[in-house]
Parts: sequence; structure tokens; C-alpha cells
Amino acid sequence: MGIFSRISDIVNSNLNAMCDSAEDPEKMIRLIIQEMEDTLVEVRSASARVIADQKATARRRDRIAAEVVNWEEKAKLAVSKGRDDLAKAALQERRSVEESLRIIEEELTSSGEHIAQLNEEVGQLQQKLDDAKAKQKAILLRSKAASSRMQVKKQVQRNELDNAFAKFERFERKVDNLEGELRAMDLGRDTASSLAAEIDALGEDDWLNDELLRIKDAVADTETPGDSGSGAAQSS
Repeated sequence: MGIFSRISDIVNSNLNAMCDSAEDPEKMIRLIIQEMEDTLVEVRSASARVIADQKATARRRDRIAAEVVNWEEKAKLAVSKGRDDLAKAALQERRSVEESLRIIEEELTSSGEHIAQLNEEVGQLQQKLDDAKAKQKAILLRSKAASSRMQVKKQVQRNELDNAFAKFERFERKVDNLEGELRAMDLGRDTASSLAAEIDALGEDDWLNDELLRIKDAVADTETPGDSGSGAAQSS
């Protein structure tokens, strides 16, 4: 693709549409800027070569213009000396040199137009490059802002999760404390019940012993008179 075709494509391109349709707008604008900068360097290099050629052509034109004047003077000198034949030959040379001068002037005109076109294209390309850099800056700012918002959102979500887990932990500790209090209450109650039962058992033993002695005494009192009568009968 020629340099002017590339410049035309770049200048006529729609940066917003290209970036909006790209999967990675930041990468797309970076590539566009790189292409513009490369093209701009190439255009300026071409302009420098054209300007250098124009200066060389202008110097050649000046030398040929001097030859035209020189042959004119020679023709005048020949006429003054009565050598019309030499004067005609000098005029023929002058006409040939003038033709060369005309061609060189056309080259200079063409190169001047070429340089003007290059300057115009460079200006348009520079403006497009400035627009692309401004677009790149806007994209980078949007990307940075979106990244910052994403980090904040993630941090908020993380804090919400941390708060939720903290609430669960507090609730779990509360339940543990309640269960501990219940166990403590049960332990105290079990100890008191065991002590009361042991003391009650001691009283129960005393009552049983007393009742046993009472029954033994009653039995003894009942058996004593009977035993005496039986002995008397046996004696008689």
C-alpha cells in the first residue's frame, strides 16, 4: 500500500467506531497510534528527500539559466565580430539549454506541489494522531476508573463476607457460652442431688435399724412367757 493510500485510510478512519468494535479497545488504539507514528516518520522522511531533491534541482536550474545567459552573450559577441554563423550556432545552443531549463522548471513546480501535498497530509495525520492519543488517554482513564471500582467492589464484598463470618462466630460463641452455663448448672444440681441422696440414705439406714431393733424386742417379749410355761409342764 502506498504512503498516500495509508495516510488517506488513517485520516478517513473512525477511531470511535474502531475502538468500540474491538475486543480490546486499549490494544486497538495503541496499534493505531503505532501505525500513525510509523507513517508520520515515513512521510517526514519522504518530505525530507523531496525537499533535498528540490534544492538540488534548483541549483541545476540556476546553472542552466546561467548557461542560457552565457549563450546569449556568445551570440552577441559573434554578431559583433561579423560571424553570423557562430551567432546562429550559439542561439541554437541557447534554445537547447532553454528547453532543458523549461523541463527543470516543470520539475520544480511538480516537486513544490508534492511538498505542499506532503505538508498537508502531515498536518492531517498529526491531527489524527493527536486525536488518537487523546482517545487513548480517555480509554486509559476509563480502564483505570473501572479497575478501581472493581477493587472497591471486591473489597466491599470481602468486608461483607468477613462481617457475615464474624456474626456467625459471635453467634457460635454465644451458643457455646449458653451451653457452658447449662452444663455448669447441671453439674451443680447433680452434686446437690447426690449429697442430699447420700444424707437421706444415712437417715434411712437409722430408721431401718431402729425398726429392726423394735421388731427384735417385740419378738423377744413374745417368746419369753411361752418358753416359761413349756418348761413347767415338762417338770410336772
